Amino acid sequence: METLILGWYVLVETQSVLMLTVFASLLYIGTLLAPMFGVTGDRIGHRNVLCAMRAVYATLATTLMTFAFTGVLTPVLVLVIAAVMGLVRPSDIGMRAAVVGEIMPAAQLMGAMSIQRTTQDSARIAGALTGAGLVATLGMGPAYLVVASLYASSVLLTLKAGRARARITSAERHVGEAGAKARPRITSAEHRVAEAGAPARSPQTAVFAGNVSARPSPWRDLRAGLAYVWTTPHLLAVMCLAFLLNLTAFPLLYGLLPYVAKEIYRADQTALGYMVAGAAFGALLGSIALSTHGGAIRPARMMIVFCAAWYVMLLVFAHTPHPVGGILVLILAGCAQSMGQVPMAALLLRNSDAQFRGRIMGIRMLAIYGNVPGLLLSGPLIARLGYPITATLYCAVGLGFTLLIAVRWRAHLWRLEAPANTR
Repeated sequence: METLILGWYVLVETQSVLMLTVFASLLYIGTLLAPMFGVTGDRIGHRNVLCAMRAVYATLATTLMTFAFTGVLTPVLVLVIAAVMGLVRPSDIGMRAAVVGEIMPAAQLMGAMSIQRTTQDSARIAGALTGAGLVATLGMGPAYLVVASLYASSVLLTLKAGRARARITSAERHVGEAGAKARPRITSAEHRVAEAGAPARSPQTAVFAGNVSARPSPWRDLRAGLAYVWTTPHLLAVMCLAFLLNLTAFPLLYGLLPYVAKEIYRADQTALGYMVAGAAFGALLGSIALSTHGGAIRPARMMIVFCAAWYVMLLVFAHTPHPVGGILVLILAGCAQSMGQVPMAALLLRNSDAQFRGRIMGIRMLAIYGNVPGLLLSGPLIARLGYPITATLYCAVGLGFTLLIAVRWRAHLWRLEAPANTR
C-alpha cells in the first residue's frame, strides 16, 4: 500500500519520471547496511532485529500521517521519509527468511518459504487494490492511518515468531550451566603442572588462541560471512544472479509501473492498483504451486529457468499497448518471478552453514542495491528512448547475463547431482 500510494503521489505532484525513479531508489538506499543487520541477527536474534525494524516503519508512517493531516506534506518530505525508510527496509526480506530458516527443518524449507511468500503476495494484492481506493475516497491522512496501524500490528505479531525456539535454547543453556557446575574444578597448582608438561605452542597457534579469546567483532563476523560466500561457488552464483535481477528486472516490474499506468496506458491510480495486484496474483499462484509440489523440484535449475522466463514476460509486457493485456502478462511475469525467487531463497538457507544464515541473507539483500543504478539509469533512458526500448534493453542484458551465469557455474547450478539441485 505504502509504495503504491507514495509512488503515485510523487509522480502526480512533480510530473517527472526522474523524481519517481529517485523516490523508488531511495527505498533501497540502506542496502549496503543489510549485511550488518544479518550480523546483528546472528548475535542477538533475528526476531529481535525484525521487531526493531518494523517499529521504525510504524514510527515513520505515523510521522507521514501527521504531515498529511496537518496539510504540510510535500514531495520533498516524502523523499526524506522514503530515504530514512530505505535505510532499514531492504533488510526486511532477509531477516524474515532467516527467522523461517531458524524455525523450519531443512527438508521443509521449500514449502515453508513458499507459504511465507504466499502471505507476502496476498498482502500485495490487498494493498494494491485497497491503497489507491483509500486515497481516492478518504485522502492521504486516513489512508496513512491504516498503514501505520498495520505496521504497529506487524510489530506485535513478529514478537510471537520463534519464541518456541528461544525456550529450547534457554533450556539447553541451563543444561549446559548445570553440566559446567558438575565438572571438577582445576586448581591453580594443577594448571601450572599441566602447562609445564604441555608442548610449547607455535606463534601461529598462540595468535589463533588469542583471536578465539578476544571479544568477537561485528566486522570480523561480516568478513567471515563474505569470505564464506566468496569461496562457496553456488552461493556466489546466486548472489550474482540476485544482483542482476535487481539491476534489470525489478525496476521494470515494480519501480516503473506508475509511469506505465500514467504515461503509456493513460490510466489512473486505480488501474495502477490492478496492475500491481495482477503481478502479485501471479506470484501467489506460483507460491501456492511450490508449497504443494516444491519437494519434487531441482531448486537451482528451476531458479535459472524461471528467472529467464521472467525476463521474457517483462519483454512482452513492454510491447503490450493495452492495459487489460498488460495485466494478463503481468500475472504471468509475477508467476515466473515467484517460481524463480522462492527456490533461490530456499537454496541459500538449505545449502549453507546455519551459523552464517543471518549474514548470508544480509549479503543476499546487498544485491538489492542493483535497484538503485537500475532505476536511476532508466529515467534518462526512458526520456531519451522511450519505455519500450528501454525495457527491451534491460531484458536483453538480463537474459544474456543469466545465460552467462548458468554456463559459468553449470557444475554447481545445472548438474542433477549438484548439492544445489537436491530435492
